[in-house]
Amino acid sequence: MARRRLPWVGALAMGLGLAWAWQSQRTSQTQQPPRAAMEGRGRTPPPPAQPQWNSPLLSHCPALDRRLGQRVVKLPLRVRRFEADPSNYSLRLRRDVFGQSLDPTPAVIVLHETVYSLGSALNTFSTPHRSDADQVSYHTLVGRQGEIIQVVDANKRAFGAGYSAFGGRWVFTNRKLAGSLNNFALHVSLESPEDGSDDELSHSGYSPAQYDSLSRVLADWMLRYQIKPEAITTHRHVDLGGARADPRSFDWREIQKRLTAIGLIC
Repeated sequence: MARRRLPWVGALAMGLGLAWAWQSQRTSQTQQPPRAAMEGRGRTPPPPAQPQWNSPLLSHCPALDRRLGQRVVKLPLRVRRFEADPSNYSLRLRRDVFGQSLDPTPAVIVLHETVYSLGSALNTFSTPHRSDADQVSYHTLVGRQGEIIQVVDANKRAFGAGYSAFGGRWVFTNRKLAGSLNNFALHVSLESPEDGSDDELSHSGYSPAQYDSLSRVLADWMLRYQIKPEAITTHRHVDLGGARADPRSFDWREIQKRLTAIGLIC
């Protein structure tokens, strides 16, 4: 399906300059890695089978809303940087624990939610964690008012998902842990509403300002790293442990119509 390239898409790519993601709950990374990984030999084993990801963004093409596209592109962004503790992120690796070469280029975008407030998330990111299982971060956070907080540079590896894979791909970067997609993933998390601070399966959802800002973050990453819309997925899908449900109550139609309006899908 051909994508309509609108006049402002080039300006969007030039103007964003965002290099940008809190784990909704602490990431479970305690699954045992293969013995070969601990010994530094062998080939990377395939991840367990997952359900196929069928992107809601490509379910249909909504009507093109040019006014929405212009508004989203001209939206004044409120972006600030936050320094996570170095224990909560790392470099993207070019070789795994088996000695296999890796392509660390970001290839998938994972959507999350914070469950608690932005302040709680940032406190977690700024806290040193000695235990591998407690280390956590996202590249970017999007607050209820649309504020964008860059936590980890997009060229570095955020610890947004533990035991995880996407499209039959994962990477072993730590001899103590099982495989993960973090080495080739970008993580962005939406601040949950007040009624989302629990383990219920749904809540009141996200604000229009959050969907506006999220569309700008996604657009930046899609253009910069040539990430296709079918590679925008959820923590719930990539989690191999079956324990994650985020982002709950996410309305794919809201982000679909915004990405369509700025010419990135359909």
